[in-house]
Amino acid sequence: MPSPNCTPIEVARPAPRRTRQARVVWGRRVVTVGGDAPVRVQSMTNTDTEDAIATAIQVKELALAGSELVRITVNTPEAAAQVPYIREQLDRMGIDVPLIGDFHYNGHRLLTEHPDCAQALSKYRINPGNVGKGAKRDTQFGQMIEAALKWDKPVRIGVNWGSLDQELLAGLMDDNARRPEPWDARQVMYEALVTSAMASAARAVAMGMDPAQVILSCKVSGVQDLIAVYRELASRGDHPLHLGLTEAGMATRGTVASSVALAILLQEGIGDTIRVSLTPQPGEARTQEVVVASEILQALGLRAFVPSVTACPGCGRTTSTVFQELAKQIDDHLRAQMPLWRSQYPGVEKLKVAVMGCIVNGPGESKHADIGISLPGTGEAPAAPVYIDGEKAMTLRGEHIAAEFQQIVARYIEQRFGRRQP
Repeated sequence: MPSPNCTPIEVARPAPRRTRQARVVWGRRVVTVGGDAPVRVQSMTNTDTEDAIATAIQVKELALAGSELVRITVNTPEAAAQVPYIREQLDRMGIDVPLIGDFHYNGHRLLTEHPDCAQALSKYRINPGNVGKGAKRDTQFGQMIEAALKWDKPVRIGVNWGSLDQELLAGLMDDNARRPEPWDARQVMYEALVTSAMASAARAVAMGMDPAQVILSCKVSGVQDLIAVYRELASRGDHPLHLGLTEAGMATRGTVASSVALAILLQEGIGDTIRVSLTPQPGEARTQEVVVASEILQALGLRAFVPSVTACPGCGRTTSTVFQELAKQIDDHLRAQMPLWRSQYPGVEKLKVAVMGCIVNGPGESKHADIGISLPGTGEAPAAPVYIDGEKAMTLRGEHIAAEFQQIVARYIEQRFGRRQP
């Protein structure tokens, strides 16, 4: 037994974030980033931006899945010319998600020569590694900042180790060679990433940008590399930070790597927007990256996007697949309904449902959930007790347990979260 004088175990909570707060605006929609704002989910299209209809449709899908900011490629004059039409199509569909323009190499020209594009976007992503070389770098970077100032847009200065400023890196390597105890080459790479971001941010602020409207990112593809770089980046300033592994990978690898890296940093209070850069499986919806990003934030207790479904993994006591099928049906149904339920049932995203497979943990987990069911395991009586708000409410029997429980969940949502009529 513990001593009566022992101190309580501290509850784990993510550390507070200490960044400025940016504002990303489209029409009446204002998405705050940083400060005490929620950590935001961002995604990116993979359509050809010159195809305005296909791009608008994919942006809509990402937004309905929960993406609060969507980035689109703007790489050619033809793509830039389509951006206002993409925005127009989204507005017609009632999708007010802010659009971010992703610029590389020629962003200075596109933003200058296509003012309608510059105005229709809500934020510009600038990569200092390919904004220009030599004497052109400062001029072309300056043109992009001037566009942001003219149209009152925030910028993300996004450094990527796959397109790092080679002149900066070479200079740091030379400096390192002169040290009495030279750094490891990887440490020099880290310093180049952070220095590029901070120096570019300082130049943008010197030109008149509000420091809060300059968001920074330093993308790498290794988990430990990302953690090291962002810890250092966070220690050197208070600009809002965008997190994400670049080229995270496919399926399980990309999901696990992103989850591990982002969770560690978010728990330390580092990160204001996140993106999970998954390579879609053939035929897989682009929205999967939004689902994973949302699940990371929900698992950490930072946000709630969809009702959570607790289900046991199964064991020798649960040879039937009924509880697995029911858990999937409930989870799929809740996710599919969320675009409608967000406005119809405020707070429903915090609902907790349990679908358990046997008597060992079934009743206990069901009592901890808002609504739960404990299905009979192998050799158990063919009865399924249902618990609502911690109390046993009924017992289901027969061949239609799954359908009956789904109806019970629907009634519970309507009664608890439905808008009360005045």
